Amino acid sequence: MIRLKGRGVVGGVAEGVAVVSKEPISFFGGVNPKTGKIIERGHALEGVCVAGKVLIFPHGKGSTVGSYILYAMAKNKVAPAAVINVITEPIIVVGCCLADIPLVDKLDKNPVQSIKNGDTVRVLAYKGLVEVMDRC
Repeated sequence: MIRLKGRGVVGGVAEGVAVVSKEPISFFGGVNPKTGKIIERGHALEGVCVAGKVLIFPHGKGSTVGSYILYAMAKNKVAPAAVINVITEPIIVVGCCLADIPLVDKLDKNPVQSIKNGDTVRVLAYKGLVEVMDRC
């Protein structure tokens, strides 16, 4: 098991399959809040559904409306189980707070490089802890 320690930003516990992007994500215009699919044209995850997954990406980008997209995703039951950022910013923090999505950042190893698509990941955000349970 791989353990990464960082900062718990929005508390909670979640477990799921990792979906990793080396590119930032814009939730406003980049993610469909009804389906949970990445719709940003040309994005490395275009067409991938993040519902119930542990979504790992460097940081958010784009409009502050992105916070409300995360909230809408939660209401539509297509939100990520947890979010892990290299460094998070206010848009993602507010969205995860509204949607009650565990959020961790500032890990001791870069999660975009340390965690692979398909790995099973447990996030203990209240402790700032990420555990890679099964490697893909």
